[in-house]
Order: sequence, then structure tokens, then C-alpha cells
Amino acid sequence: MKMQAEVIREGELEKRSDSLFQLWKKKLVVLTKDSLSLFPDGQKRAKGKELGFGSILKVDCVERTGKYIYFTIVTKDRKEIDFRCPDQSCWNASITMALIDFQNKRAIQDFKSRQEMEQAAGTQERRLARAP
Repeated sequence: MKMQAEVIREGELEKRSDSLFQLWKKKLVVLTKDSLSLFPDGQKRAKGKELGFGSILKVDCVERTGKYIYFTIVTKDRKEIDFRCPDQSCWNASITMALIDFQNKRAIQDFKSRQEMEQAAGTQERRLARAP
């Protein structure tokens, strides 16, 4: 059973569709420390799409117009997903900060894992060097 992650922010965001006409569709968005979940028609009852931060490369192309802030989430497989939000909502900043926090924690975990592996390898080498 999957545990509920702590919600950092929840609200409405508009996503540009992949269809030919590229219409803007409102989504209920739930931001956690590990992912961004998008629910159609503003309801969490429906099956949502989860963008795990492990699959996101960056938040890019931030552009401000009079009414909206436009931004793009780029995935590690180079897919671009376009969003817009009301100018004062700062969703792009919230997502960017959560992504940076996630990437920093992952980098620290990777560094510690490498250090532990190197220490274990060094201990093994010393044992072999002492063996008769």
C-alpha cells in the first residue's frame, strides 16, 4: 500500500493539451516532495497522472504576460509539458523549489552510497593485503 505523501501545495493549473488544437485545460494539481499529480476536471476522484520528480529534468521557459505565467516541465526523456497559471499564483516557483529539494536530497544519497561502497572496498582490500 502506497503511503500518502505530504502535500506542499494544491490548486488549479492549466495544461496545454497534446492535441492538434493545443487547448488549455484546467487541472487540479497536487504538489508533494516527490511528485506533481494532475487530476482532470478538478477532481481527485478521477485517476490522476503523476509526474515523479525522478523523471523530471527541469522547469524551463518561464514567461510572464499580463495575466499568466507560462512554463514548461522537461522530462528526462526530453518530453515538454506546457503549463500556465495566474500571474500571482507562482506555481512555477513552487514546483521549481520542490524539484531542487528533491534533486539535492537524491544527490546527497548518491554521494553517501558511493562513499560507503568505496569504504567497503577499501576495507576488503586491506583484509586481502594482510592475508598470508
